[in-house]
Amino acid sequence: MIALYLDENVEGQVLRALRGRGLDVLSVEEDGLGAAPDPQVLDRATALGRVVFSRDRDFLREAARRQRAGEHFAGVVYAHKSRVTIGRCIEDLELLARVGEPGDFASTVHFLPI
Repeated sequence: MIALYLDENVEGQVLRALRGRGLDVLSVEEDGLGAAPDPQVLDRATALGRVVFSRDRDFLREAARRQRAGEHFAGVVYAHKSRVTIGRCIEDLELLARVGEPGDFASTVHFLPI
């Protein structure tokens, strides 16, 4: 099972629904990093051993930069706001969280829908 770290662009409905399903989820706001830049958010998630879920396209740039540089990070799951519904995000994230292992996500980017 993986733990998730939701960036500030993720709707509160996603956080509440995932928690309601018993998943380990933490938002950047809860962690005191609500206005932090993407590199800091990704560093924090990695330090906590959590995979980042983002709906911010800019976040993909930081993940790609780290991949090119060979820098380790805990992983990113991305869903475009206008192409993937909140409900689909919840369903797919629950599945990924329940069946995935941290090593499956290390230094990679996964896109929703799955």
